[in-house]
Amino acid sequence: MLALLFSSAIAQTADVKIEGYRFEPAEVRIGVGDSVRWTNREKRTSHSILFPAENSLESERLFPEESWTRRFDKPGRYDYHCGPHPEMKGSVVVSE
Repeated sequence: MLALLFSSAIAQTADVKIEGYRFEPAEVRIGVGDSVRWTNREKRTSHSILFPAENSLESERLFPEESWTRRFDKPGRYDYHCGPHPEMKGSVVVSE
């Protein structure tokens, strides 16, 4: 129980900005139990975050200034792209 409390107390959130039809940074490196928050900084366009290797898990559409956060509980590489704009690509690398 103590280990669980300790690990949740140090969990971090990495921020990814969506702007100029790009994810910035395009790759984030986090630890197990950490989260990533994507925020749409576009003026007029909506985006989503789609993980094709995970049964196409997809966020809701993010309109300007909206955010979506996902926690990663397993190590690995999680490649994603924008649902409506598949040329926009990014990845989350989770290590122990």
